[in-house]
Amino acid sequence: MDYNQASLQARTKNGGQIYTGLKPELNSVDDLSTHYSPGIAEPCRVIAEDKQQSKILTQRRNTVAVISDGSAVLGLGNIGPEAALPVMEGKCMLLKKFGNVDGVPIVLDTQDTDELVETIVRLAPTFGGINLEDISAPRCFEIERRVAEKVDIPVFHDDQHGTAMVCLAALINSLKVVEKEKGELKVVISGAGAAGIAIATLLREWGVVSISMTDSKGVVDCGRGDLNDAKTDFCVINAGETLEEALKGADVFIGVSKAGILKPAMIQNMNTDPIIFALANPIPEIMPEEALAAGAKIVATGRSDYPNQINNVLIFPGLFRGLLDSGISVVTPELKLKVAEALASVVENPTAERVIPSVFDERVMVAVSESIPGPSFSPKGREE
Repeated sequence: MDYNQASLQARTKNGGQIYTGLKPELNSVDDLSTHYSPGIAEPCRVIAEDKQQSKILTQRRNTVAVISDGSAVLGLGNIGPEAALPVMEGKCMLLKKFGNVDGVPIVLDTQDTDELVETIVRLAPTFGGINLEDISAPRCFEIERRVAEKVDIPVFHDDQHGTAMVCLAALINSLKVVEKEKGELKVVISGAGAAGIAIATLLREWGVVSISMTDSKGVVDCGRGDLNDAKTDFCVINAGETLEEALKGADVFIGVSKAGILKPAMIQNMNTDPIIFALANPIPEIMPEEALAAGAKIVATGRSDYPNQINNVLIFPGLFRGLLDSGISVVTPELKLKVAEALASVVENPTAERVIPSVFDERVMVAVSESIPGPSFSPKGREE
């Protein structure tokens, strides 16, 4: 099947992927009086006295804004807000299907950081959570941080943290297969953008000590003068200048970069039982059959037509389900670790061909959402 044409035809027929619906019945004058005038005045009065009640008495209870400026759409680049809208609709579709969360796609016609922050903050009273999507690095780091500081609802950049949590879950199970310890690993990450930095950050939080990163100019070495703050936090000294040099003796390769960058000879120079997460889409850094032929013990990609698909849908629907249900307003590093460990636990007996569950495994959303503790876990916005 030509999935590109099928997608276009479906959208042409349906006008997108999502729609709105009604929760109450609206079939009589009594229904109208209860759910609109005059009855609707009472929840307005309650919220006027306590704004937090809006999170219980309105759509905020179950609604997330999916927001992008179209500056870094996966596989397509900076295509602008209108062209990014189908992806935002798709994200909302997945929120509903896998988390029963209502998503509203929003694309903003600016790529100015200050304007984006101000606009998102002004939109926040309408929603119970904010999912930032396809915003280019390093701007995405600042935007997420500044918005989170100004609002009392969870702010989550899925390109960063969703990818990182699924990667960690797959790595937790991979280490069970190869019988290695996290503190002894040498990890190399190809790609130092939003996803790469987030993966490195979460792996460090989990306890991985040796992490090297590469970007389009080679190894992120501390001697380079072109590093932004995020890259500087992960720069290394004398790790070589190229990906090939950095991978010598490495245990894990994680690619969030571009197709074909990993060669079989590089895998052959890695440590025994190398783990390869080649996540570039739609063509990975190396095709799984090539990686396995070169000696890889475990291979994961972002594709659904191979085993071990690293797919963010394993995280964000259940995550927002849990956040909305618990009232937590801050996604802390500790929470991310809990969620990743919960996702890993869905696979009871990992094998090289199964270190991560299927996106259609109904236990995934339950495990992820239930791993999120009650409001007392977060210091921001909780009731004492």
